[in-house]
Amino acid sequence: MNSSRRNFLRMLAMSTAMTAASGSGLTSLAHASDEGKPDRWVKGVCRYCGTGCGVLIGVRDGKAVAIKGDPHNHNAGLLCLKGSMLLPVLNSPERVTRPMIRRQKGGELEPVSWDEALELMAGKFRESIDRFGPDSVAWYGSGQCLTEESYLANKIFKGGFGTNNVEGNPRLCMASAVGGYTTSFGKDEPMGTYADIDSASCFFIIGSNTSEAHPVLFRRIARRRQSAPGVKIIVADPRRTNTSRIADMHIAFRPGTDLALMHSMAWVIIHEELDNARFWQRYVNFMGPDGKPADFDAYRAFLEDYRPERAAKLCNIPEEQIYEAARLFAESPATMSLWCMGINQRVQGVAANNLIHNLHLLTGQIGRPGATPFSLTGQPNACGGVRDGGVLSHLLPAGRAVANPKHRAEMEKLWGLPEGRISDKPGPHTMAMFEALGRGDIRCMIICETNPAQTLPNLNKIEKCLSNPESFIVSIEAFPDAITLRYADLVLAPSFWCERDGVYGCGERRYSLTEKAVEPPAQCRPTVNTLVEFARRAGLPPEFVNFRNAEDVWNEWRMVARGTTYDFWGMTRERLRRESGLIWPCPDENHPGTDMRYVRGHDPMVPADHPNRYFFYGLPDGKALIWMRPYKGAAEEPDQEYPLYLTSMRVIDHWHTGTMTMKVPELRKANPAAFVEINPEDAERAGIAHDDMVVVETRRDSLTLPARVSDTCRPGLVAVPFFDATKLVNKLFLDATDPASREPEYKICAARIRKA
Repeated sequence: MNSSRRNFLRMLAMSTAMTAASGSGLTSLAHASDEGKPDRWVKGVCRYCGTGCGVLIGVRDGKAVAIKGDPHNHNAGLLCLKGSMLLPVLNSPERVTRPMIRRQKGGELEPVSWDEALELMAGKFRESIDRFGPDSVAWYGSGQCLTEESYLANKIFKGGFGTNNVEGNPRLCMASAVGGYTTSFGKDEPMGTYADIDSASCFFIIGSNTSEAHPVLFRRIARRRQSAPGVKIIVADPRRTNTSRIADMHIAFRPGTDLALMHSMAWVIIHEELDNARFWQRYVNFMGPDGKPADFDAYRAFLEDYRPERAAKLCNIPEEQIYEAARLFAESPATMSLWCMGINQRVQGVAANNLIHNLHLLTGQIGRPGATPFSLTGQPNACGGVRDGGVLSHLLPAGRAVANPKHRAEMEKLWGLPEGRISDKPGPHTMAMFEALGRGDIRCMIICETNPAQTLPNLNKIEKCLSNPESFIVSIEAFPDAITLRYADLVLAPSFWCERDGVYGCGERRYSLTEKAVEPPAQCRPTVNTLVEFARRAGLPPEFVNFRNAEDVWNEWRMVARGTTYDFWGMTRERLRRESGLIWPCPDENHPGTDMRYVRGHDPMVPADHPNRYFFYGLPDGKALIWMRPYKGAAEEPDQEYPLYLTSMRVIDHWHTGTMTMKVPELRKANPAAFVEINPEDAERAGIAHDDMVVVETRRDSLTLPARVSDTCRPGLVAVPFFDATKLVNKLFLDATDPASREPEYKICAARIRKA
């Protein structure tokens, strides 16, 4: 449906009203500008979250004039409000439209030619490598980069320069999910797809405000509930969100105690004989708290510390909720778990992921339509570009690891490198990488399509690291108001979104092509072209980066993944142009894509004649693992001096640091600034009323924010969003990380509040 902008906004107002009631925030409208009807529609992928909704971009006279959902992709034509309003972002006059240079630290950015910019950049990196070694340079990328961009950067730095100093912002959001999948099942990424929502009879949603963070999927859950009245929804979240308002049960546990909750659910499942012994006896091994093999009896004994009467006190919830949740989970014909940052962004993030998988393995709620543990993803290409591409400091492409000599040798052969070229030493994780920048161990860094000066925790510390006078920082960034540009010595102007073509891989293993729809501003270039030219000028052999365009890079990446368990050889560029996404594994051009991994007859990686229905081929004996992960508290718990929990949160109107959504007047008006959510009990105790200005203070810094007093937060918890560049809330959070995934704990720290 096309409409004028005025009609669209009228319908948007109606949609917003429905959002307030249902939390859906969706539209199937075509958001049109006043430029007239499109003369053609170009297929693409939404630029926001990891749901990966298909979009159609309407073009007239070379300009994008309309956008609507792709009816043939998984979102069936629906878009959330952010996705439906991408046009003002694409057409925003607030763009980096040419390269810029800061000729001296503390000076202003000024225009520079591409030739001078690339020559300076290549020279600085060459000089640093020659003087200080390859580990003096680094890449910090993003789950917003195209797959081709991330793959190419990985190849240049790990294979060309010989350093594993390659990180990306998925370390901040998805590393614990990666750790959970790989330690429980042997391989990363979900085994199911979004289609499982349509078959599930019970949803266990924990650590996810799906309604606001993934509204298209939330609408699909709500539709499933409406179409099948027996469907049950359990929401475990310390906040009373729109997601929890449709739940049959809302478990508002004390922040950080969800491990105890899930262990206690497992205790109930075993003691009420709700477990599927036929499944776990055949397909599961047990691992003790020490990481050594154990057995079911040891697991049962381990769970005695989490009997419901004990866990209920620890979680500060009714004991009966634990029993009821366990029964619903186990007795449902098909249970689907969904989770996101509330689970991942914790010092026990990997353990929390493992415990969700434990519940599925214990009950056999796995590998059937609607029965699957499904991690939701925050960025459009965190999965396809960074996780699958191995674009983190300890990984190599397609499930390979830096520490594995065989994997290094494979990549050296595939990339035409001499033996030993790829370093056997994993690089630093994100927080350690920026600390190395601050110390001067890293001298040159490229930051691509991400805004760490707003997103990293303990920002006062990070600001000092970014301000090292000896560093040379390059930012490839489309928007000039990104705070990271304040620290950049060189800013390169990239083509944005549908101004170039490339692939995004979303949370269900679906790879979709965004085709080029419009020309970029005259001095903006595709990042693939920029990286190729940079690598050549930096002295890498031309044949090593012999790519004319993103399609050439894509075809090499297909070759690198061919024959692995990530095989997507069948996803040719032409096929991706024809189809609205394909789900890997997809080993040949006739393969339809894989709906269920590890299941004979569904997953092409499981031999058709395999004796078992389930084969977890990433683990030595093909059996998944149930882990005994002891509950531990947060890195920083409330105390007498700082008596409240502080957590970060999302709002439906904004995404990440607001560099895109704040350019949409309607979204900016809906939520113009950061705030702090406070429970009425805590507000009354502090003498705070709704809309009062409140000082929120932690051991790292303080901010003054307006109060939103409501029952959204449980007593003892306050919450803040991080989209507002004028209120850097990540200055408040500590930078403790999960020891396994090295993902920071954004979700819990100690705080206090007072009226300003």
